[in-house]
Amino acid sequence: MRPLLRPLLKAFAAPRLNMREDYQKVRRLQRHLTALPRTRYRAASWRTVPGDPGSHVPVRVFQPREKRREDVLAFFHGGGWVTGDIESYTPACATMADLTGCVVVSVDYRLAPEHPFPAGLEDCYQVVRLLLDEPGRAGLVDPGRIVLVGDSAGGNLAAAVSLLLRERGHVGVRRQILLYPVTHWDHDPATTPFASVREHGADYRLTSTEVQDYMEMYVPDPEHRKDPRVSPLMAGDLTAQPRTLVITAELDLLRDEGEAYGQALSGAGTAVRIHRVPEALHGFITLPRFSRSLRDAYEVIDEFLEEPL
Repeated sequence: MRPLLRPLLKAFAAPRLNMREDYQKVRRLQRHLTALPRTRYRAASWRTVPGDPGSHVPVRVFQPREKRREDVLAFFHGGGWVTGDIESYTPACATMADLTGCVVVSVDYRLAPEHPFPAGLEDCYQVVRLLLDEPGRAGLVDPGRIVLVGDSAGGNLAAAVSLLLRERGHVGVRRQILLYPVTHWDHDPATTPFASVREHGADYRLTSTEVQDYMEMYVPDPEHRKDPRVSPLMAGDLTAQPRTLVITAELDLLRDEGEAYGQALSGAGTAVRIHRVPEALHGFITLPRFSRSLRDAYEVIDEFLEEPL
């Protein structure tokens, strides 16, 4: 982002929604925007059964225009566990499929506050388990070709699914890509251990107040927010995790906690690459394909996927 634009973006960042009161308005706006005419994407709907009796998790499968890899990217969208869905992330997932040459499986997990932790996490976990147990559903021969991918709250869910797989004795996922993930519970500038929250918690795309509102809606009980399935950085044991790519945004309040998680995984013996996209804002994975930040990130993602298993 050009330095001359920063003051302008800060000025527009001042008036903010109260997410605890206005999350329904955000969802309606997202539905309205996704209803606008746009290019048709090569996608097919598919449904699977999660752990909760009688419920289903909608899953959308995106085929790339040119399939260059056998990997399947299991994608968990962002939105603070409260907003976002398959529809609003359809352009981003279509771009992901085309730029990586991989099939992308987008998971429409349940949202808070109607479905607080661990509902959304369990939905994501069940979809990954089904891909591991029945890889043919996504055109896989080797379930080891599944790559977990998530942005923001979705990055949090990807990391938590990896921890759950190890905890519950399941193996198979060898790689994960965490895009500016939430990895810690404290985003109060007065108490946070991360400088990026203090530096960017009131600026640009996302504020510390919004993140705290999202966290309170997702995990109403403050004691549970330190659970590693909510705050992966709080995990006492980070061994046996998938090879990891962490991508952060320079001007994002979540920057430091994402990089700290990558460093913690590396310290526990996991092969990790950490890449900070310069001048990037939170949420850049949803930008148009000509975006410099998006191109930067996909160059690194492409290199990561090219590495031998």
